[in-house]
Amino acid sequence: MIQKMSQTNAEEIAKWHYEAPYDFYDMINDEEDLHELLYERGNHYFEVLENHDCIGFYSIIEDDGQIEIGLGLRPDLTGKGYGKEFLEMLLEYISLNYEKKKIVLSVAAFNSRAIRLYEKCGFKRIKSFSQTTNGSIYEFIKMELCR
Repeated sequence: MIQKMSQTNAEEIAKWHYEAPYDFYDMINDEEDLHELLYERGNHYFEVLENHDCIGFYSIIEDDGQIEIGLGLRPDLTGKGYGKEFLEMLLEYISLNYEKKKIVLSVAAFNSRAIRLYEKCGFKRIKSFSQTTNGSIYEFIKMELCR
C-alpha cells in the first residue's frame, strides 16, 4: 500500500543505515534531506507498506512540466531483486494519480546497481552533473523515462 508518509515512518526512515558504499543514502548524511523528510514533506513523500510495515518510500515532485521521483527501499531489502517491482509500483501509482508528464530522476554516478535497474525499467541517461551534498561534491546522472 502506498500512502502519504506518516511522521512515525519518517522518523524510522531517518534512522535507516545502508551498507557502504550505499550509506551515501543514509538520511543523517545530509542535513537538508533529513530536515525535509522530517519536517517539510508536504504532499511529496509517500510510505510503502507491506503487512503494516514500512518497506520503503517514494518522493514525487511535480515541477516545470515534469515529475521528479526519488525512492528508497529499506536497507535489509536492498540487493535482493525487489527493486524492479518496487520501481514499477511507483510508476503505476504515478500513472493512476498524476497527469501524464515526463518522469525524471537523479542517481549518484557510482550507484551502478540502481542505474542498471532504471535502465531495465526504461530510463535513459540525459546528462551528468555535479551537486553538493553530504558535505562534498558528487557526480550524478539525470535520467528520463522513455517508454
